[in-house]
Amino acid sequence: MKHKLCRRTLPLLLTLVALVAVGCSQATMPIQSSERFPANPNLAINYEDRELREILVAGGCFWDIEAYMSRIYGVADVTVGYANGSTENPSYEDVCYGNTGHAETAYVSYDPELVDLTTLLEYFFKIIDPTLVDQQGNDIGQQYRTGIYYLNDSDLTVIETVIAEEQKKYEKPVVTEILPVSNYYEAEEYHQNYLEKNPNGYSHIDFSPLEDQKIVKVDSALYSKPEDTELRKMLSEEQYEVTQLDGTEPPFANAYWDNHEAGLYVDVVTGEPLFSSRDKFDSGTGWPSFTRPIATEVVNNHEDYAFGLQRTEVRSRVGDSHLGHIFNDGPSSEGGLRYCINSAALRFIPLADMEKEGYGKLVMYVK
Repeated sequence: MKHKLCRRTLPLLLTLVALVAVGCSQATMPIQSSERFPANPNLAINYEDRELREILVAGGCFWDIEAYMSRIYGVADVTVGYANGSTENPSYEDVCYGNTGHAETAYVSYDPELVDLTTLLEYFFKIIDPTLVDQQGNDIGQQYRTGIYYLNDSDLTVIETVIAEEQKKYEKPVVTEILPVSNYYEAEEYHQNYLEKNPNGYSHIDFSPLEDQKIVKVDSALYSKPEDTELRKMLSEEQYEVTQLDGTEPPFANAYWDNHEAGLYVDVVTGEPLFSSRDKFDSGTGWPSFTRPIATEVVNNHEDYAFGLQRTEVRSRVGDSHLGHIFNDGPSSEGGLRYCINSAALRFIPLADMEKEGYGKLVMYVK
């Protein structure tokens, strides 16, 4: 049944009643928030001053898409609105009843250090049927079509790769449209965070795919930095120079630049986990390169103007060790960042040794 609720065609009281009674469709059982809504891992993360990227997705009623996408680890913010239509500043009833061409859309802002676009879209496809035209669940109409709308041209290759993988799962053609964003108008306030405000409201999707998210938590209280006299005894001359005096080791002549073994990289000073081999790649620079830290909180970033250059330095959280720098020339499919790290700042723990070294809980983030 196509949803016909449009707030400006009803008196205020009837509108409020209708909003509680029905959603983007009038036929389905209401969700139970305590059973169907997983916790939002992003509420514990401070995204202020983070460098975010953006993508817009459409897949039926935007209430559902907003609630789901906002719970993907690494998503900083989601708003809902109307995108890629032919009219300016449409109202909800315009989109319902008029031939506006707009799609109900979720505008997703995410942190590429925590979640890359590939992963974000893979989670999106878990809750839609991309072979349906102008329909998702009980929601029928052009505004309920599926789509991915991008703001950065560099995202197109990633999107097309994900679509190609999704097509392998279906005999019918995937009809999800892929277009640059031509326009986007934020929806009325009552649509924003609708299922958070009305947890028993209509939902046509299954939130269970979010249960397999790998969210890393590293307790800083487990690690401590030794006194300087102890550091001078435990570290080599090069390790001390790099971590304590902000030095840089030579490229191609260090321990881990060409290491391809599965395992965990920890702070040589404190033992705090920093990087996973799963996120390591060959950058051709001669230093170990990673797309992200194992958890965003284990490193701190600082502006670095040494040698007349403007760079972003990376330091470890507990040990305050100089690790290296971040650059924006990493793999686009993994968020576009390159953590260029000194081997001398790291200690590598092979996967086979992680359990006995006390890092067993992190094995799942390395495999």
